[in-house]
Amino acid sequence: MADTFSGFDAKTTGFLRRLGKNNERDWFKANQDDFEGHVREPTFAFIRAMAPLLAKLSPRLQAVDKKVGGSMMRIQRDTRFSKDKRPYNENISLRFLHEKASKDAAPGFYLRFTAKDLTLGVGVWRPEPPALKRIRDAVAADPAGWKKAVGAKAFRDAWTMEGESLKRPPKGYDPEHPCVEDLMRKDFAAFRAFPKDALFGRDLPKRVAAAYKQATPMLAFVCTALRTPL
Repeated sequence: MADTFSGFDAKTTGFLRRLGKNNERDWFKANQDDFEGHVREPTFAFIRAMAPLLAKLSPRLQAVDKKVGGSMMRIQRDTRFSKDKRPYNENISLRFLHEKASKDAAPGFYLRFTAKDLTLGVGVWRPEPPALKRIRDAVAADPAGWKKAVGAKAFRDAWTMEGESLKRPPKGYDPEHPCVEDLMRKDFAAFRAFPKDALFGRDLPKRVAAAYKQATPMLAFVCTALRTPL
């Protein structure tokens, strides 16, 4: 296992590209060693490199380099309720969650890369109704605080709020509220594209941490709303 992160390389993205052409269990089993050496091992090294950088943003953000329940999400897909029966994800996804993340809401930072692109994320995606209501209530009660969290130039210039929204304000909220468009959100998450070439640099952890820093006020607002202060 690598002790330090020296960047991903062409073998990492090459594996994902080959997986996209051979998304079958027999192929993956035959190439398990390549996955471990070229994908999982450098990903774990990246997670370890992120740990002290995340601690500077919040000591409550977790970077865990273990196979089950860690920051690297499973490459195996859950196909039970999906028409798409491909057994493996053709991307690598990471999550750096708040230590108090619950089943109904998992606030944190995210990173996802494929053979072609690299994307960063922040916030919480599709929270369960009780958690969603807590976030909406926080926005309704403190519109100035929410606008400050997502309105800073560094955030607005790089990050984009995404996800689904209701077609009309949810019941119980003022349709004339200054943040009514945000109160209609089903997801309180933002994303930003990142240069794919950044994957191959040993400075990737520092670059990602700097990008996360821009989005920390937004994450802090969401975490406070969920009663898990950052």
